[in-house]
Amino acid sequence: QVQLVESGGGLVQAGGSLRLSCAASGRTFSSYGMGWFRQAPGKEREFVAYISRSGGTTYYKGSVKGRFTISRDNAKSTVYLQMDSLKPEDTAVYYCAATRRQYSTSRNEYDYWGQGTQVTVSS
Repeated sequence: QVQLVESGGGLVQAGGSLRLSCAASGRTFSSYGMGWFRQAPGKEREFVAYISRSGGTTYYKGSVKGRFTISRDNAKSTVYLQMDSLKPEDTAVYYCAATRRQYSTSRNEYDYWGQGTQVTVSS
């Protein structure tokens, strides 16, 4: 069992930055690939970014590539999402999730989820 707790969300103006954190419980954090997803009002939850167990491989949704950076610190059992050049369309609840699979962008293949943190970008 893995418990995930996100933090770092808030209100920011367009062009600004936020850094989300996701702290995991348990001693097996390094056994999981980690992903960030987001869900805007009235829309389905969508993939944002993925990082492999070691942190050596990352993958991004096309619209955030070059603006967002996913990273992890296995010693601290924490995954981060640095979000720069934020746009109003980035407004959503952001979730971190853990997967036992080698790689996945599908929310159905993630085993554990956090409760989410709200990110609001004003124009």
